[in-house]
Formats: sequence, structure tokens, C-alpha cells
Amino acid sequence: MSKNETTSNPKDLFSTYQENIDKIFNGIKQSVPQYHQSITNVQQEFLQAYENVVDSTITLQKEYAKKSGIAANIPATTLKVMNDTTEEIVKATSIQNQVALATIDATQQNIKTFNDNAKSFADLNRNILQSWISVFTTKNN
Repeated sequence: MSKNETTSNPKDLFSTYQENIDKIFNGIKQSVPQYHQSITNVQQEFLQAYENVVDSTITLQKEYAKKSGIAANIPATTLKVMNDTTEEIVKATSIQNQVALATIDATQQNIKTFNDNAKSFADLNRNILQSWISVFTTKNN
């Protein structure tokens, strides 16, 4: 489009503003799935790396204990305490995850409610504005 075409077909401020805002939000909407995938990939990679470090550490400690003749046997009561503790940690983590997901869902619902109310508020303001304008405009009968 040439410069002459742009100046010969002027747009009002609000339509230009709306077009630019639409472009910005469309760009953001297109990037959200990419961010989601990247964050998911980083979380999975971190979890795998952490698991590898722990596994390697246990293997190294086991090998060291075996080669140095350190006894690794533990009493049954200690084993039970360790297993019970692990079970409780797993349960607590599960509950924590449920609470976090419920919080995220509630936050999403609150944003949706805010969005719905914002539209209603804009409609209310539009009606008020129209009533004010109608008071000051003359009607042709």
C-alpha cells in the first residue's frame, strides 16, 4: 500500500487502536502453546536429571559400602519406618498437587467471572453514556 493510499483512506483512532490491540493479542495467543510446551519440557528434563543424580548417588554409595565392607543391612523396624515415611510423603505430595490444581482451576474460574463482569460493566457504562447523551441531544419531531 502506498503512502497516498494510506492518507486518502484515513481510519478513526479507535478502529486503528482496535486493529493494533488485536494484532498484539493474536501474537500472544500464538506464543502461549509454545511457552507451555517449553515449560513442560524443562520440567520433565529437570525431573529426569534429578532422578539420574539420585540414582547415581545411591549406586555409588552402594558400591562404596560393598567394597569397603560396610554392612548395609537395617533392622525390620527401621525398614518399616522408612517405608511408612515414604508412603506419607507420597500421600502429602498427592494432596499438595490436588490443592495446587484446585487453586489453579479456581483462579481460572475467577478470571472468567471477572471477564464476564467486565463485559457487563462495559454494557452498563454504555447505557449510562447513552442516557446522558440523550438528555443533551435535541430530538427532531
